[in-house]
Amino acid sequence: MMSDEFYRIKRLPPYVIAEVNAMRHEARRAGRDIIDLGMGNPDHPPPQHVIDKLCEVAAKPGAHGYSQSKGIPGLRKAQANYYGRRFNVDLDPDREVVVTMGSKEGLSSMATAITAPGDVILAPSPSYPIHTFGFIIAGATIRSVPTTPDERYWRALENAMDYTVPRPTVLVVNYPSNPTAETVDLAFYERLVAWAKENRVWVLSDLAYSELYYDGKPTRSILEVPGAKDVAVEFTSMSKTYSMAGWRMGFAVGNPTLISALTRVKSYLDYGAFTPIQAAACAALNGPQDVVEENRARYQSRRDVMVESFARAGWDIPTPPASMFAWAKLPPGFEEMGSLEFSKQLLEHADVAVAAGVGYGEEGEGHVRIAMVENEQRIRQAARNVKRFLADHAGR
Repeated sequence: MMSDEFYRIKRLPPYVIAEVNAMRHEARRAGRDIIDLGMGNPDHPPPQHVIDKLCEVAAKPGAHGYSQSKGIPGLRKAQANYYGRRFNVDLDPDREVVVTMGSKEGLSSMATAITAPGDVILAPSPSYPIHTFGFIIAGATIRSVPTTPDERYWRALENAMDYTVPRPTVLVVNYPSNPTAETVDLAFYERLVAWAKENRVWVLSDLAYSELYYDGKPTRSILEVPGAKDVAVEFTSMSKTYSMAGWRMGFAVGNPTLISALTRVKSYLDYGAFTPIQAAACAALNGPQDVVEENRARYQSRRDVMVESFARAGWDIPTPPASMFAWAKLPPGFEEMGSLEFSKQLLEHADVAVAAGVGYGEEGEGHVRIAMVENEQRIRQAARNVKRFLADHAGR
């Protein structure tokens, strides 16, 4: 039997993001200096006290056995305390918090836990791939709704409930959005919770970029809405907040029924993250938070440099209000090329890597996602390369 005959593999298209990543890797192997604005991979290390805690606990002989699948109690309590001080939300560390191996694994395991083959899931397009493919792998069917939170969004939700058989059971939301960087206010979540209760739909909120907000406008949590825990679970990640992407540390919090289902599935799938990593995550959440503010200021400064320098290069990029990404239409004259071919051409001729918008769903075509993961000097160099590329290819 060939691999393309496997049921789940047949349902997965080639991972477009991986295609450009492979090209970047080959270019670097050939000795080219690639300015990588493709993957959202933080370029600064975690705080030193977090690394010190990892080393301290890893040195203990008893720290190397199996850990707790749902997360050690101290870490679940630390996450509950974070929600209390940041969002004024009360969480029960035992019933309403579970530790995940990054928000990506959490979403995927939740999909396994709560969906059956043939279930219909509402997910945004464009969206981060796990928001759809976590459920596709679990056997569900996806109905797309817009990412932009305007009246068209609400009409799409109503149409989905009126005309879809079987009726959708789960809605995925992600604000600040990856890839579009769009944000919502508390009024949006209030309306969403009321809609979910009326239509008996679970809401899974991905808040991975909770602390990367700019211009003094903090992101909101759906759990701030009274009664939201009746229908919603929220996923957060330490990857961007504390520059701990490779540590794979995240959380799911909220509705006890959903948290229980996720916890049960995870108990069969894994033994939890390495205990020293969980202890270090406690140190991050409970310790000084100046690193969070420093990261936010760093990304905001890069954002401003990127928008300004790329505009001078002839490519206008909308100013993202949050996240570590800008979501940009292809430059004038390149629209017919398509986002994947444009990304390949930019890598080949400008030594700049970006992520093709089509990798985030059909509605992402015509855009690229640009990650603010290089320093300001490198971003300015990228803009100079882009300017030369645009001039060389104008009118072709």
